[in-house]
Amino acid sequence: MDKLHRDLVDLLSKDARQSTEDLARMTDSTAEEVEEAIDELEEDGVLLGYQAVVDWTEVTDDHVEAYVEVNVALDRETDYTDVSERIQSYPEVQRLTLVSGNYDFGLVIQGDSMNEVSRFVSDKIAVIPEITQTVTHFVMETYKDRGVEFGDGDDDERLSVSP
Repeated sequence: MDKLHRDLVDLLSKDARQSTEDLARMTDSTAEEVEEAIDELEEDGVLLGYQAVVDWTEVTDDHVEAYVEVNVALDRETDYTDVSERIQSYPEVQRLTLVSGNYDFGLVIQGDSMNEVSRFVSDKIAVIPEITQTVTHFVMETYKDRGVEFGDGDDDERLSVSP
């Protein structure tokens, strides 16, 4: 990957709403070169989509996110890719990663209530034959997501103390 492509990946991962002209200025390129490079990055599967970082507490009270740890036991006919394909087919699964450590997969699940997420995990994920254990952690508050800090920082309700 050349410098322009790498710079564009870095810039777009921080703010995908930047104009082609702004990206061209920041990379010392022409707008045409930037457009061509972005097209190549999309065609090559490097840039897969553009999404907003949303503070759901400002949108609705009916939004729940959970992290789910998943352990699996594989056999000769089944590998991690097979299990991941079954898990990622559900729209509730926002993120699925194979991880090292005490569990095999990390999932981010979204739903409208804790009950809905719990039911989804027990009815759809835990019943997959290779899955031996799930542990669900509900997100109580989000302070930062994908590099973006939430809130205005003025919510400190502690009393100030001065000498």
